[in-house]
Amino acid sequence: TKFEFMMREPGSKVIAVTSFSPGAGKSFVSSNLAVCFAIKGKRVLAIDGDLRHGTLSEFVGSPKPGLSDYLAGIVADVHDVIVRSKDAMTVPDTLPAGSIPPNPVELLADRRLADAIAVLRNEYDVIIIDCPPSLGLLTLNSLCASQELLIPLQCEFFALEGIVKLLQTFELVKKRLNPKLNLLGVVLTMYDARNRLTREVRDEVQRCFPDHLFETVIPRNVRLSEAPSHGKSIIHYDIKSKGADAYLNLAKEVALRDPARMPQPR
Repeated sequence: TKFEFMMREPGSKVIAVTSFSPGAGKSFVSSNLAVCFAIKGKRVLAIDGDLRHGTLSEFVGSPKPGLSDYLAGIVADVHDVIVRSKDAMTVPDTLPAGSIPPNPVELLADRRLADAIAVLRNEYDVIIIDCPPSLGLLTLNSLCASQELLIPLQCEFFALEGIVKLLQTFELVKKRLNPKLNLLGVVLTMYDARNRLTREVRDEVQRCFPDHLFETVIPRNVRLSEAPSHGKSIIHYDIKSKGADAYLNLAKEVALRDPARMPQPR
C-alpha cells in the first residue's frame, strides 16, 4: 500500500485515540497506526495515556519511568522519559505510561501534557495518544492537546452507547476548551461481514456519521488476535496478513483525511 503523508499545517498531526466501550481495541489501533506511519518514513511518537492499563507500553517492555512520572513532576523534562526507537524507520518512539498510580497523577496533571505536546510537535510528524477508555482529567487533557479524535468502535450494539457519551465529551471540549479539535473518524473493529449484527452496526454508524465512518474496517482475524501476545504490531508479526493490509489502508485514509474541512458533530 503506497501513500504520501501531506502535512496540512506546520508541526505534527496530533491524534487522540479513545473509546468509552471496552474491547474496542484502541491500544492496538494506536500502536499499529504508529507503526504504519513509521514504516512510511515519518517521525512518529506513540503516547500511552492509559495509565491504568498501560497496554501500549507493553510493546516497549514497560520501562518504569514514563508519562505519569512526568505529569507528577518527578521528571522535569518529557524528553527524559521517551523511549527512542533503535530503528525509527520501522518502530515509533514511545512515551510509556510510567510508574506512578494514575489517580493522583490525574489530579496533578493540569496542562502538563498539552505543554509537552506543544514542544514535541516540532520534533515529530505524527503524535498518537492512546487515551483512557473513560472520561477523566487525563482524557480531557489529551483531547485538549490534540487536533483530531479517532474513535475505534467494536461491532456490537452496546458499543454505540459509549460512542454517544464520547461525542458529548468531544462537543463540550471543542466548544469550551479546544476549538481546534475535530472528529477524524470512526473505525469499526472486530468486523465480520458474515455476522448480521456487524452489518447492522455498520449501517447504524453510517446513518449517524455519514461523513466520518472510515471505509477501512479492522477484521476479526486470527493473526490480529495473535500479534499482541507476541508483543508485536500486526505489521511486524505478519505483514502479509489481512489484518496488516487493513491497518495500512486505515493509515492511508488517516493521512489523506482533513477533518478541518469536514462537517463536525454539533
